Amino acid sequence: MTQEFLAQTSWWIPFYSLIGAVLTLPWATGIIRRTGPRPAAYLNLLMTVLACVHGWFILGSALNQPPQELVFHWLHVADLDLSLALEISPISAGAMEVVTSLCLLAQLYALGYMEKDWALARFFALIGFFEGAMSGIAISNSLFLIYALLEMLTLSTYLLVGFWYAQPLVVTAARDAFLTKRVGDIILLMGVVTLATLSGSLNFPDLYEWARTADLQPLTATLLGLALIAGPLGKCAQFPLHLWLDEAMEGPNPASVLRNSLVVSCGAYVLIKLEPILALSPVASLALVVIGTVTAIEASFVAIAQIDIKRSLSHTTSAWLGLVFITVGLQRADVAAALLVAHAVAKGLLFMSTGSIILTTSNQNLTEMGGLWSRMPATTSAFVVGAAGLIGLIPLGGYWALSQGINALWVYHPWLVAVFLLVNGITAFGLTRVFRLVFLGNPQPKTRRAPEVAWPMALPMVILTVVTLMTPLLLQQLSLLPPSKYEYLIRPPQLLLSGSSLVGCSLGSLVYLPRTWSRSVRVPVKFVQDLLSYDFYVDRLYRLTIVFVVGLFSQITAWIDRYIIDGLVNLVGFATVFSGQSLKYSVSGKSQFYLLTILLGVSLLALLMSWPLSQWSLEQLPLFRGQ
Repeated sequence: MTQEFLAQTSWWIPFYSLIGAVLTLPWATGIIRRTGPRPAAYLNLLMTVLACVHGWFILGSALNQPPQELVFHWLHVADLDLSLALEISPISAGAMEVVTSLCLLAQLYALGYMEKDWALARFFALIGFFEGAMSGIAISNSLFLIYALLEMLTLSTYLLVGFWYAQPLVVTAARDAFLTKRVGDIILLMGVVTLATLSGSLNFPDLYEWARTADLQPLTATLLGLALIAGPLGKCAQFPLHLWLDEAMEGPNPASVLRNSLVVSCGAYVLIKLEPILALSPVASLALVVIGTVTAIEASFVAIAQIDIKRSLSHTTSAWLGLVFITVGLQRADVAAALLVAHAVAKGLLFMSTGSIILTTSNQNLTEMGGLWSRMPATTSAFVVGAAGLIGLIPLGGYWALSQGINALWVYHPWLVAVFLLVNGITAFGLTRVFRLVFLGNPQPKTRRAPEVAWPMALPMVILTVVTLMTPLLLQQLSLLPPSKYEYLIRPPQLLLSGSSLVGCSLGSLVYLPRTWSRSVRVPVKFVQDLLSYDFYVDRLYRLTIVFVVGLFSQITAWIDRYIIDGLVNLVGFATVFSGQSLKYSVSGKSQFYLLTILLGVSLLALLMSWPLSQWSLEQLPLFRGQ
């Protein structure tokens, strides 16, 4: 009875945060000012705590139980049945609990990070909508509902990236992030409409049943698969829609914690749900592998050339999600889910540590930091544990997730094993480089008096540090790791994984890192460094191709609209005014003159209508040709 009640009330979880967001609106809009914005933050925190506690009970009841489905019929017209379907299973309930727990820690962290921000209430209202969309995606079992929530997530991303809208660079970053993700969303909408037409339903159980017997033309299956990939492609910041995540770092750091850990994971989670449908097209599956490989390798190299600490970590997010795309393309959804959970926890901890550094030093430039390990012990520990949890260092979650991926690829796809090892080694090198520049060495002018952060920021970091250390247990509870995983510690794949991590960390420790060289003066080194730091000049390539073509087309259409369409309309108006002005001089008051005018007009009209017909005989007209 209790289990059934918890399953029936699972749809409450997204509404807790939405209610919290609505409750904060009086403070966010300035209706209530005397109390300051902190009561709004407390209300939103309270609703998130309720969602987290309720979610724990749901997760406990869902473990070792078959999935349960809830269906709410929203619109039923003729053959169209748009229903809102939810699924309660260990995976969906666990994903929902990861979302609510990380949101709770991020909101507590935001209390300290944004303590003096005048728009604190507005930030918590946006975080509430953010959380509601992500937790809804976690338990959704309907592609229609998921698409609606993805749109809500895109809007929330735009508002959070542009939170400090008084800065021109922030406005540009929010616009670019929104438009880039809209490209993927629009193409995804085409796929959703096509899929609804072909299958007759958008609920995943119905879609899976349809996919088992679907007999599509190769071109149709390919176009459908590519359209369904486009949405997660934009959400996960994969090539060629990967530039937005770098620019999104202009937003507040607590939002960056969620964006790099959960938002990108939501896109990949949707991709995992679509995997049986994507399997209908070999081209779509191959596209996932190619896109994931290109993004993983490219983003890993780009990350090691950044001097902005947030941008360096954001590129590792794209690289890790590239590995998830590879596993989904090979129909290994279990490996993809394990990679997502391990990445979400570790990357959230890394960005919390990064936010503490930025707050205390008022700086994001790696070349201006150093010597923070003795001044910020909690932040240092959080960064070390988060970095270790993100790469293949035993016994943390990143090791087990990557190990499972390499085991799945070892026999049939050895070249993808090399991609995993390369990305892991470069990521280890880049994180070690960041650690050396920030925490080791001599204190710099901006880090000499940097204190440890206050408890509202330190407490979430400590909690998430413990959770990162316990990630392997979490993965096993969610049935994402095999029970006998410890038998494979000394197999060749695991030895190679550990070796790539050690090589990356060793090179990161030994490579000379001069702080005075923000850019190298040696021409070959300068060329490579600029190539990586500017992301292989992809943004400039877009500016010279796609942006140029779209801008030119918009100028042409604007000229046509202004001088042809508007010119024709103005010509008709001018002729009407001129004729009206002319006719007023012919008003004589004599009826016979008016009759003459009407007769002449009708005669002229009849002449104009009959003249073209007189050019052909009836036998020449198509209607009479057969008679």
